[in-house]
Amino acid sequence: MRHLTTFLVLAGMLLFALNAGAQPFGPTGTTTINVTVAAEASLYINDSSTSLTGGPLFADYTGTTNFTYKIRTSQGSGTGTITSLVTADFSPPGGPSVANPPTPGNTLAYTCNVSAPATSCSGSQTSSTTVAQPVASFGSNARSARPGNSGQVNWTLTNDPQYQTNSYSATVTFTVSAT
Repeated sequence: MRHLTTFLVLAGMLLFALNAGAQPFGPTGTTTINVTVAAEASLYINDSSTSLTGGPLFADYTGTTNFTYKIRTSQGSGTGTITSLVTADFSPPGGPSVANPPTPGNTLAYTCNVSAPATSCSGSQTSSTTVAQPVASFGSNARSARPGNSGQVNWTLTNDPQYQTNSYSATVTFTVSAT
């Protein structure tokens, strides 16, 4: 009888252990969905190429680059920026240059017009090949519209008689960030 009792106790413990890990089945079930919404930013340059045109009699060259941005900054201490940097100076040689203009004081400058929740850059900015320059800034809890918000950079390039006749191009890289 002792062996039978031991066997029944062991069999009962095994049955209990097997049932303890089983999931209950029924007509309904639930789950909890969790998501962490983080700070994010993205940018789309609407104009893959921006033509600068000058007026007669050495009026400066002007043009506009349009862009669309999406942003979400953190609540409390969140921030964000859009910047521009000339990542490839004008080429071929003989024309305008951001890093080494043929005449001191020649610039590729710009002003900004960026829709809320951005704060546009203040006044005229001088482009650089070494330091990213401001286009827009964002404070905490900044949130763009789902399709994005608009912005533009209005360029002005000095029209120097020292430039040789030719077509010249430079590359400007825009960067957006959010925390």
